[in-house]
Amino acid sequence: MTMRLPCGSSQASGQPAAVHLSIHGLVQGVGFRDALGLRAQERGLDGWVRNRRDGSVEAVIQGDPQAVEALVRWARHGPPGARVDRLDSRPAQAQEAAAIEPGFRRLPTA
Repeated sequence: MTMRLPCGSSQASGQPAAVHLSIHGLVQGVGFRDALGLRAQERGLDGWVRNRRDGSVEAVIQGDPQAVEALVRWARHGPPGARVDRLDSRPAQAQEAAAIEPGFRRLPTA
């Protein structure tokens, strides 16, 4: 599934894109959070990543729309050792985007 931002979105206006990801499969215990954080930092993206108690990984990512889309493409496969069965991507809600601080953080499990 390719993430496409709708017309009138932040991509069209030159504003940062913000997405919420929910990644399912063998994604815990394989370095997924660290690898995603490193790739986010390399692309100059802000946001956070955390494990979920249901075994998934959750992230909110914000920044240049092309860089966000590239990170979402990477997250479909993840690091070596991961097996991504499903990746759900949606635009971040306004309060999620507003809460993002500069840089990329790893949050505690939720």
